[in-house]
Amino acid sequence: MKITIAKNELEFDTIAAWRIIAEILAHPQAVIGLSTGRTTINMHRIVGEIYRQHPFYLSGITLFGVDEVTNVPREYSGACYTMLKTQIVDALGIKEAQFLMPPTVSNDFEKECRRYEAELKTRGGVDLQVLGLGTNGHLGFNQPGTPFESTTWISAMDEVLEARIRKETNTPPERELGGFTLGLKNIMHSRKIILAAKGVQKAEIVRKMLSGPVTTAVPASILQLHPDCEFLLDVDAAKYIDN
Repeated sequence: MKITIAKNELEFDTIAAWRIIAEILAHPQAVIGLSTGRTTINMHRIVGEIYRQHPFYLSGITLFGVDEVTNVPREYSGACYTMLKTQIVDALGIKEAQFLMPPTVSNDFEKECRRYEAELKTRGGVDLQVLGLGTNGHLGFNQPGTPFESTTWISAMDEVLEARIRKETNTPPERELGGFTLGLKNIMHSRKIILAAKGVQKAEIVRKMLSGPVTTAVPASILQLHPDCEFLLDVDAAKYIDN
């Protein structure tokens, strides 16, 4: 188990950015999974800044999102597609064919789940998956209780997040919102994983993730079993673990 503790937020974001760039430089055909949220936004920005100063080869890589909100417009500012495109894809000049995202709207999400998995497999599988950590231990939209053998699926939406999205998008109650997400089994098949967590609000779940039992009650605890997972933390998130 590799644990890296950054001294401050800038060091945290810079380390994460260079992990992504290092994968691109080492594997010009790399397939790299990204996550959205407060934890990852600045690392994405730094990747773009470094690329502008020191351009590197990107024509062979694939970037993709680990999850997406369903039944909202793709242009919605809270859609994972829009966030990743704004934060990193456009900054790197990534072509649309190199940027894979689940659909936000579909008549057959089950079919789309299988199609998404197949497309990632066609490109050689996931070389690096960057993950954020939910305060309840979720990964992607895989909430507590999700079976470890889960594959790409549509998860129920967190109640607080759902309420915010409905308000921002004026989505009526009869339209079901959900989370299109790679399953825990898919995530564990990634060749390399970086789990990024920062802030004191993550400290308790980080302790459970790293030191507690491997249990579906804390989905991220399964990462203890991955052969190449780096847990990147800041000092606040790491406050309850033994260094």
